[in-house]
Amino acid sequence: MDVFIDANILVTVMNKEYPVYPNAARVLSWVIDKGHKLYTTSLCLAIAYYFAEKKHGSKKAKEKIGLLADYFHIADCNKLEVTQALQDKRVKDFEDGLEYYAAKNAFCDCIVTEDVNDYYFSVSAVLNSENFLRKYAASRSR
Repeated sequence: MDVFIDANILVTVMNKEYPVYPNAARVLSWVIDKGHKLYTTSLCLAIAYYFAEKKHGSKKAKEKIGLLADYFHIADCNKLEVTQALQDKRVKDFEDGLEYYAAKNAFCDCIVTEDVNDYYFSVSAVLNSENFLRKYAASRSR
């Protein structure tokens, strides 16, 4: 399974933002432990870095991004994804459109985000961290 992780999950994990942190961290751990692939974009990493730097300073933010990035495949977010996001009339938030098309073009099976409603136009599964764990981790542990 290929799982796309949105920026808000990365921010939550890097900054240990409760109450979502335990579930968000478990999603990453479960995907890695089961040998599945984690995807994100350089844009998501940049967003996560921005918020981590505000909380922890630049040195610590770089360390955290470096550790996290080692586990991710970086989905393309190039001209194709820009064009697709701009041409899709359903897309109201450009950044969400970029992430969606990056995930789609990387053939990700689902998108994990805490802002599920931002992907109202998605034809792929979009789950928050709690629902991802219920659907995949709980059903596979039985």
